[in-house]
Amino acid sequence: MTEPLIELKGISKSFGDTVVLDEVDLKIYQGEALGIIGPSGTGKSTILRIISGLLAPDAGEIYIQGQKRLGLVEDAVDPIAIGMVFQQAALFDSLTVEENVGFVLFQHSKLPRHIIRELVNQKLEMVGLPRIGDRYPSQLSGGMRKRVSFARAIMSNPENSEDTPEVLLYDEPTAGLDPIASTVIEDLIRQLQCQDGGCGTYAIVTHQDSTIRRTASRIVCLYRGKVQWEGSVREIDTTENPLIRQFFSGSVEGPIQVIG
Repeated sequence: MTEPLIELKGISKSFGDTVVLDEVDLKIYQGEALGIIGPSGTGKSTILRIISGLLAPDAGEIYIQGQKRLGLVEDAVDPIAIGMVFQQAALFDSLTVEENVGFVLFQHSKLPRHIIRELVNQKLEMVGLPRIGDRYPSQLSGGMRKRVSFARAIMSNPENSEDTPEVLLYDEPTAGLDPIASTVIEDLIRQLQCQDGGCGTYAIVTHQDSTIRRTASRIVCLYRGKVQWEGSVREIDTTENPLIRQFFSGSVEGPIQVIG
């Protein structure tokens, strides 16, 4: 297999006395759709924040396209751009959709406003939300806010091609959505992987069975701070691993301890 775009080696992270990640190794390859699953509180969102450079590990090494990362994302420029889609969309309530999607360009480019508006409209078209740039987040449904956050994550800067994300990180993108809205988001994630101007490589954290099966190709399962199982989506229903069997059946009986 080719060299991974992103590689974590021996990553550990604790919060107080709680060990969240314990010497985790993880690889993300170009063009793949990696699903990161596991019970709540097992470090899935934490590992995304470490990959994105928003959170520093306590120990271990992070390699981006073979280059060791030193510090956080603001300390040095990674060889490839990594975008993040947060669980709650993380939109600025006081800004319009246009201002949210084009935020980086408004803040860090010299592009005139009409050019930024054109770029924003292109991204909104890609996520199926044309002509809503003048609305505010409070005027949108939960599913629409999620899609706006996708448009923001894939925004590119024509003045600097290095700002175009090559990897997207999705943190629970279908959390809190009804089944139909979840299907829309799942389809969009796959569409953005194939579209020009989208992003061909991603990692997704989710608990939702349909999201796992419809958006991921390879699965990594975290529990007790370690990778406990790794396999393809097809292997979910054939593996004898008791942790995977319990996770997908929803049984309270098995190696996963039920909190409370």
